[in-house]
Amino acid sequence: MKDNPNGDIRQMIEALADFRDQRDWKQFHNSKDLALALSIEAGELLESFLWKDASEANTDKVKEELADVFAYALLLADNYGFDVKEMVLEKIQKNGEKYPVNKAKGSAKKYTDL
Repeated sequence: MKDNPNGDIRQMIEALADFRDQRDWKQFHNSKDLALALSIEAGELLESFLWKDASEANTDKVKEELADVFAYALLLADNYGFDVKEMVLEKIQKNGEKYPVNKAKGSAKKYTDL
């Protein structure tokens, strides 16, 4: 992990916002539309795997669509003023409580079925 992952995240958000602002697109980047765009890009990511084995997916296409997913997710988090690092670490902690190692290790069951 890098020395300052939060700084790296902030740098990505600032670059995305600069790109957006140069094109006067902030008017379109309300939280609802960012969430919709995120879902659409996730669907495009899934399309890379449709009707094929995962190993057959075009990795350049996966990379491109995944970047779009991250971009919209970061912009959405920024709209709400969320600290991305803190948010993800909190979610890992919550999932650790729902999926204790002694019950979840090696299992794909939902926490309610463990």
